[in-house]
Amino acid sequence: MKKTNAMKKTLNSFLIILAIVFGIIGCKDEVPELPDLIPVADLQFEITQNPNDPNMVILESMTPNVIPLWTTPMGRSTRVKDTVKLAFEGSYKFVYSVAGGGGIVNSDTVTLDISTTNLSYVDDPLWNNLTGGVGESKDWVLDIDAEGNSKYWGGPMYFSGDVWRWGGSCSEEGDKCWIWEAGWVGNEWIAAANDYGVMNFSLEGNAVVTVNHMNSPGRGDEVGTYFLDVDNKTLSMSDAAPLMNDWVDGANIDDWRLGYVISLTEDAMQLAYKDKGKEEFIIFNYITKEYSDNWVPEDQPDPNPPIDLGGGTAQGLISVTTSKTWTLSPETPFNWTDLEGNFLNDWQSIGDYPDWAGYRAEHQADVAASEIVFHADGKVETKSGGVEAEGTYAVEEGTNLISFTDVMPSFQMGDWAVANTTDANQWKIVKTATTGSTVTDIWFGKRDPDKPEYMVFHFVLGSSGFDPIEANKQLIINSLTGGSSRTFKVSDSWHVDWLAADLTGGWTGPTTFADDFTSNSWVWTQAVKDGLQDPTLTFTLNAGVVTVTKVQDGVTTNGTVTIDAENNTLSIDIDLIAFKDAAAWLPVSGDPWYICKVPLANIETDGMWLGDMNDDGTEVTAIHYVISN
Repeated sequence: MKKTNAMKKTLNSFLIILAIVFGIIGCKDEVPELPDLIPVADLQFEITQNPNDPNMVILESMTPNVIPLWTTPMGRSTRVKDTVKLAFEGSYKFVYSVAGGGGIVNSDTVTLDISTTNLSYVDDPLWNNLTGGVGESKDWVLDIDAEGNSKYWGGPMYFSGDVWRWGGSCSEEGDKCWIWEAGWVGNEWIAAANDYGVMNFSLEGNAVVTVNHMNSPGRGDEVGTYFLDVDNKTLSMSDAAPLMNDWVDGANIDDWRLGYVISLTEDAMQLAYKDKGKEEFIIFNYITKEYSDNWVPEDQPDPNPPIDLGGGTAQGLISVTTSKTWTLSPETPFNWTDLEGNFLNDWQSIGDYPDWAGYRAEHQADVAASEIVFHADGKVETKSGGVEAEGTYAVEEGTNLISFTDVMPSFQMGDWAVANTTDANQWKIVKTATTGSTVTDIWFGKRDPDKPEYMVFHFVLGSSGFDPIEANKQLIINSLTGGSSRTFKVSDSWHVDWLAADLTGGWTGPTTFADDFTSNSWVWTQAVKDGLQDPTLTFTLNAGVVTVTKVQDGVTTNGTVTIDAENNTLSIDIDLIAFKDAAAWLPVSGDPWYICKVPLANIETDGMWLGDMNDDGTEVTAIHYVISN
């Protein structure tokens, strides 16, 4: 007999269900061993209609020691006893199958002719929102089109850490209770600008769903049944998957048959599906095709965030009667806000910046030296990276937009972030902060051309008060002590290098020594390596004072550390870890020790190098210390 595509889909669905069922059984020790293949004649089940409501069909499996597999007009089920509610009259087919030790056995198809209707099953506002009502159907599309527009939700997909329930709550609290409206970072990575097809939910004689997949490889057109559970806010579908983007499908979703209804209005709907292999859910955002076809982009000006102008005008705020100098804040130079001026990241200090922001302590000095001067006569001057520029500016009162001419302010802030202007060479005053009655902080905003947000640049009035030497001292203290106490040992794979007097150069590398005890036996032997396994140095911070403790050969020695942040050196009044065997001649005391070779900001990954200048001032021997686990 030739298998049709519909039969293949049914068989595949059974196999999927069977795999899930047997997977569950495999995890339960108390489930009895399933029998061999059962003769069809031995299948025991009942499919009956409720005498008081013939549209309610009751399914009951009575075959012992099997897993029932029901195929119904409303989908599939593995319950021993289940109920199917059919709102419309018609001829409906049911198949009872069982999973036994020998595989799946199917009963003959049972056909029920239902001559009544019970529209109470679909008489609910949610059914009306989904379908348009009894005798109607409604078309739905993903909230993205061929031009890349998202017209309702701001993106075709969201993500959540747990089942994000109807009404905006989680099924579990804690770390999993989050939702990410991913579209604010742009839709390109979620779903390319495209027409993804149409999904139609119909109540014209039965609950039928038709999905025209235009960008889901291998799917094409699908026709199936569906059931909207208004009490549990779920939508089940059989023989069809919901409309999706071009990369999710089976690689990411555990089971397309069950979707959680997050929201459902006359124009918009959200369905959530479990992400395979993750404790996360993918939420698809839909709008009706009618809403999409009639959507007109709103041409509205951006709102003006409420800011304190210090009792005057925006012009007076930035320039007063002569001029004002604004310095880029070295502590929090940049952030993002929404169009109302609310910060999108809770960054209160440099320590709050994540790695991806690329802003660290070693960048602070350059940022603090960046400034912009506004003159009351319309002249503006900038200084960044030692480069000075000048031009003119104009302030649009009411909108607080600043337009620049003949100068394009640009200030580097760390690895990649730049405080520059829009394509129209503009900034907007987005936020201010006052000390007393004086505005001392100002955030100039650069409007994103695609997203409803600003990248904002934090400037402080006059000098930032930033002391680069004091900042470097704090960096050294934090690197040595980790804020309290930190233990180091000499690296047992790359222990020494030699630099020029200006601390440049070096000829050794991570693979110079390794376990090669022949090429450099004058300074690297097995005995040298063995001698580096136990000795440690621990730097401790207490009431602003840094001390050091050395433990070697069972002896503990304590000392003090003096930091010269201007010259980037350490004076330590005890000998540091001594080398054994062929490396016994390497220095143990420095007067002072030069912090060299790699920046301390990388100490957790690269360690630190302390260098000792030779007597004639021509060469530095640098010892490599790494954090001891």
